[in-house]
Amino acid sequence: MSIRAKILVSLCIVIFLMGITNIVSMLQVLRYSRQYDAIITNITTANSISGSIKPDIDNEIWKIVSGKVKFSEGKQYEIIDNVNTKVHWMMDNTNSHQARVKLDLILRTLQSLKEYVDRMGDKIAHNSTATENEAVLEDIRFASSVLEDVVQNYVLYEVHRTETQYDVMREGFVRWQILSIFLIFSAVGFSVVAAWSLSRSIYTPIKKLHDVTTTITKNDLQALMTSDNVDEITELGMSFNIMIGKIKDLLDSKIKEQENLKKAELRALQAQINPHFLYNTLDTIIWMAESKKTEQVIKIVSALSDFFRISLSKGMDWITIGEEVERIRSYLTIQKMRYSDILDFKIDVDQEVAENTILKLVLQPLVENALYHGIKNKRQGGTIRVRAKRKGDDEILLEVEDDGIGFLPEKLAKLRAELEDDSGDIKLESGFGIGNVNKRIRLYYGKPYGLFVQSEYNTGTRVTLVIPAKVELAVNSPN
Repeated sequence: MSIRAKILVSLCIVIFLMGITNIVSMLQVLRYSRQYDAIITNITTANSISGSIKPDIDNEIWKIVSGKVKFSEGKQYEIIDNVNTKVHWMMDNTNSHQARVKLDLILRTLQSLKEYVDRMGDKIAHNSTATENEAVLEDIRFASSVLEDVVQNYVLYEVHRTETQYDVMREGFVRWQILSIFLIFSAVGFSVVAAWSLSRSIYTPIKKLHDVTTTITKNDLQALMTSDNVDEITELGMSFNIMIGKIKDLLDSKIKEQENLKKAELRALQAQINPHFLYNTLDTIIWMAESKKTEQVIKIVSALSDFFRISLSKGMDWITIGEEVERIRSYLTIQKMRYSDILDFKIDVDQEVAENTILKLVLQPLVENALYHGIKNKRQGGTIRVRAKRKGDDEILLEVEDDGIGFLPEKLAKLRAELEDDSGDIKLESGFGIGNVNKRIRLYYGKPYGLFVQSEYNTGTRVTLVIPAKVELAVNSPN
């Protein structure tokens, strides 16, 4: 068996030996406690019956006989039913056959009392004389006295049973104490033997490993060694800490290098967007100027100015959602002036998310794809909708939707496969597409975040993005 298996088996045996004693003792205590509580509860209930049944029923019948209360308005049956319910409950609450017999006697006596009460009702209903009523009253008093005696007899029986139950419980505890002592000594003995065996099987391989690692650290990392180690295990931990620290530093450096490389590739892709867009916009401005469309020239130049002002944002990568949306508004304003016959757009942004920060240049590639691959390919005109709203307490939902040509099923499947690609490789030759936007989002926000595309051919496309809701200074870092 392996060292790990030996330790686990030994631990399980010790836990079993120690635990079985406590578990069984606890179960015994609970069993005796339930039995004892049931007896005490029945005694208490029987005492409440014994102390109240005779005076209550006698007093109620006397009121009826004396004419103070009508028989139909009396509480005699309510008193009897209440006692009957309590007796049945006590019968369900006991596990003693003899106690059930005594409780059954109480029920039969109670039934006799009820019959006398019924007889009193018949007498009164037939206008019986006072002498006849008093005779029945005496029978009722006698029956209530007998009932009280029977209940007291049951109470005395249960009191005696508590003494017997106590003796049984004490004998059971003594037996389990003896067994517990035996199991405890067995667990201690097994622990000593197991500890000795395990220590011998663990020490030998660790000593050999310690000698090897000590040689390595003295040759390569002597400056980090300390001379006040007291045992081999401590030195082994120090040696591995040194090696793990070096390996971690190398891995962190490599990961940081790869991340910086990917960020540089993404920045290069960003730079490819602006010149192409700028050339087309300047061509449009020249054409409008030659056509003497002064107002349109002013409008498009203002939009272009706002677009590049927010794009530059002092070299920062993070801006507010409000700024990103204004940048998209400027971009769509310019494109609408170029494609006025086919393009319309709507922007809906909740003000409560406008101050949250977002990675710059996330929405524009999505809007650009919606225009060039959705609206233009449909050749019938269409609308691009941009939305931003809160999702839960700590996330923001962004959507770019168009009613353009949409994706064919096979192209949509290929795009979704690209979005699920976790390799992190940036495809420089493909331009700043949806796949690269998704990788950029995951690079900055983490793998749980990314794009989700829904599309139907000849209907349109919706690209959804969820980002963490953060409110920070948009210019907190140039990196």
